[in-house]
Amino acid sequence: MNRLSLTSYRRVTVKIGSALLVDRTAGLKRAWLAALVDDIARLLSAGAEVMVVSSGAVALGRTVLGLGKRTLRLEESQAAAAVGQIALAGAWAGELGRHGLTSGQVLMTLGDTEERRRYLNVRATISTLLKMKAVPVINENDTVATSEIRYGDNDRLAARVATMMGSDLLILLSDVDGLYTAAPERDADARFIPVVEAITPEIMGMAGDAASEFSRGGMRTKLDAGRIATAAGTAMIIASGKEMNPLAAIEQGARATLFRASRTPVRAYKTWIAGQLEPAGRIGVDEGALKALRSGKSLLPAGVKSVSGAFARGDTVAIVGPDGHEAGRGLVAYDAADAVKIAGLKTGDIAAVLGYEARAAMVHRDDLVLSPPAGEREVEGQNVEGA
Repeated sequence: MNRLSLTSYRRVTVKIGSALLVDRTAGLKRAWLAALVDDIARLLSAGAEVMVVSSGAVALGRTVLGLGKRTLRLEESQAAAAVGQIALAGAWAGELGRHGLTSGQVLMTLGDTEERRRYLNVRATISTLLKMKAVPVINENDTVATSEIRYGDNDRLAARVATMMGSDLLILLSDVDGLYTAAPERDADARFIPVVEAITPEIMGMAGDAASEFSRGGMRTKLDAGRIATAAGTAMIIASGKEMNPLAAIEQGARATLFRASRTPVRAYKTWIAGQLEPAGRIGVDEGALKALRSGKSLLPAGVKSVSGAFARGDTVAIVGPDGHEAGRGLVAYDAADAVKIAGLKTGDIAAVLGYEARAAMVHRDDLVLSPPAGEREVEGQNVEGA
């Protein structure tokens, strides 16, 4: 048996397919959800952070509204999602509550991970929920999503969330128990693959043609999700969720495929920051702030000596050291006008000046790319505790 330890991961994203959670006739599979939440509670008690990407809003809303199995028009799907999201959020809150846990619902569309300012807002919300020991329950916002703006499947949404939040592991639970060399229902010689070191063109070919029944909404989207996740340093598991306690089953040796994270993950997000040809503004910092940045801390207003440029929150700015040279680049958390007002202030004084409670950091360490000091190679804002 291929036993996979889940408790060895620090941050886990779990994606659940609609068919696992909702029966088209009977509605929500409450007993299955309760068993999954038992698994999640066990991971949390072992010290992991867990995020859930939960499908099922449209399917659940369809049963509540009595819409049957017919194909729904767009506005009917959106209405079903509106009803289903309330029911689904209530179910998650109730089951997590049995373990003394709090849930937080986060609804997203594609633009929330593609547009940097919205990206910052979503990530800040989920990060705060995790810090407060709440379990984020995330879903595509099907009440407003259309074919032009939606992710199209929650596998890729889960991969986006996992990489955005720095998850160590992404688990895709659905009605398939892993990757095979071919569709097992079609090919008697199809072999199960327990471990995938890298998602090569040959591996992608195992999902079948793009228009095949096997790949539509199935294995191809899971491999697409795997490419997003593993390239960013997140391992992925494809496993069946048909049985009760599916996460415990993985650890007990149930069939599942592990996709290993890349040993040299592409930091696409930070490459994007560093690659901006013309920063929208410049922030001058003192020697103490520069030293703090190089030790992995965020840039606080107290260390800011000057602000120039007409930037908006989420824009890329250059961070300039006392010698006048660019020390790095990052995504700024304030508009230029507010940044000027709070430059040099201690965190506790910001609200009185701006008139509202704002973020502590001018540039968060996760949104920071530092230039290498003379004679040293490039370093990034490190993932250590700081302001």
